Amino acid sequence: MRSQPWLLVLLLATPAHAEPFVGRASVIDGDTLDVRGTRIRLHGIDALESAQICKDATGKDYRCGQAAALALADHIGKRLVTCDPRETDRYGRVVAICRADAEDLNAWMVGQGHAVAYRRYTDEYVNAELTAKALRHGVWAGTFQDPSDWRRAKRAGGERSRPETVTPPSKASGCNIKGNISASGERIYHLPGSRDYERTRINDRAGERLFCSQDEAKAAGWRAPRG
Repeated sequence: MRSQPWLLVLLLATPAHAEPFVGRASVIDGDTLDVRGTRIRLHGIDALESAQICKDATGKDYRCGQAAALALADHIGKRLVTCDPRETDRYGRVVAICRADAEDLNAWMVGQGHAVAYRRYTDEYVNAELTAKALRHGVWAGTFQDPSDWRRAKRAGGERSRPETVTPPSKASGCNIKGNISASGERIYHLPGSRDYERTRINDRAGERLFCSQDEAKAAGWRAPRG
């Protein structure tokens, strides 16, 4: 029997490892795990490299890549991890979204400022990055070089051959306008001191985010509350 074209397309699009990987995880670095002997690269994020040096809020050097790996290991602890494969990368690693107790670990790493959204492959974690940057979490409290730029600089002749390229907002308090999405889908921003500000919680996985100014919020499609 001849294969249908649509079936061939479906088979080609299916990840090589369709079943999730479940088990205790060993942290290799900030975006790589080992689960039951399988090397897994966290989908959609790029963590600081193990040997990478960043500067903290006081301008002091620290091992930000090492800090990212330790933070991930501490956060997972002894919990079981479930990794849902997306694809296999050129190094033979399974690229996956990994969760512990239903928490998206990929999103957690970006939200804590231990990794950046890997826009080259997906925009899935961009909102988490914007929130981490606004709140100056992790590396956003100081200055650092984007991991992909650091790797290119390393190949070109050393990690310090290029200047640090990523800087945090000048003031943490400058990005505290809450962009909320209502149950009906309306995008509404809330200013500090307004009626609903304190009770509004930001869910970056739902597309909500923080803004640094009203003009920025309006340009992104959010409006002020009515009444």
